[in-house]
Amino acid sequence: MRLNYLFLICLFFANQSFAQHTFSIVAVDTLTAEIGSAGATCGDSIVWPGSKGAYVISEVIPGVGGIHAQALLDNRNKANARNEMLANKSPQQIIDWLIINDISGTPEVRQYGIVDYNAGSPRSASFTGDSCMDYKNHITGYYYSIQGNILLGQGILDSMEARFLRSSGCMGDRLMQALQGANVAGADSRCLSEGTSSLSAFVRIAKPDDSANDLFLDINVAGTGNGIEPIDVLQSRFDNWKLQNPSVCANAPSSIPFSKAAPLQLKKHKDILELNFTSAGEYSLRILNLNAQIVFESSDLKQNNRIELSQLSTGLYSIQVFDGSSLLHVQKMNF
Repeated sequence: MRLNYLFLICLFFANQSFAQHTFSIVAVDTLTAEIGSAGATCGDSIVWPGSKGAYVISEVIPGVGGIHAQALLDNRNKANARNEMLANKSPQQIIDWLIINDISGTPEVRQYGIVDYNAGSPRSASFTGDSCMDYKNHITGYYYSIQGNILLGQGILDSMEARFLRSSGCMGDRLMQALQGANVAGADSRCLSEGTSSLSAFVRIAKPDDSANDLFLDINVAGTGNGIEPIDVLQSRFDNWKLQNPSVCANAPSSIPFSKAAPLQLKKHKDILELNFTSAGEYSLRILNLNAQIVFESSDLKQNNRIELSQLSTGLYSIQVFDGSSLLHVQKMNF
């Protein structure tokens, strides 16, 4: 089957474009500012000689956001999307721009999933062109985008979303759970005769201070032997990575330093949040839940503040402090 597919896929190679039908998720962790990217496809380094398999769809910009470009992928469109993100465009603005400025004038054969961190208030957007191969669709949430084409059906995307949202682990665990939600034979329908979901798979995580070429987590399974499930291979490599880095989730950072020395003290006593600044400023406070929904805001902070928060349900929250429009400090806190 793979040789026949190789012949067919070679027909798609032209300039920098090739068929990259796949399922994937791109997401933001509002508490750690991590950008996550994971996906799989029924194509690999054999089908696309010299390529990295599904990995080619992924563009991760540490501290900023993530872009997935799939279906009939043209790397020039992906590069343009990156440039637009670096120009501070929102995910929806980027997609709108890509549709108008598609490098070949054929946006109907493209599929995109884009998210950005946006100072802890993440945004997401997706696009699925009408001419992408069925089954095709996308799902967006506050801080994630899940998309796929030439799928077995909508159940693949729904399962990915359910597993991602149900997972209580850190970003890597949740991305792997999303992929496991698609770990069924023929998830990418071309792989049904292989008895696998796909032929290649990857998972990536960028911390805010990472270099784009040296991410915190970057595991790629570019290809596997006949009948070997790449998501299982990826899971094994991810599990080994966690064993070698046992503190990755157990001791996740409680504070993300957006400035080297934030001029504030933040403490909690039962339901009272004490927030004191070392100098005057135009300070404001925002608290978000794990779904990135704002549950508390205050734009009238003094130099010394005692804020009563008994209305919050028990759980983990992201505390964000601003000086004017600039994000000064982010910290995760249990209530």
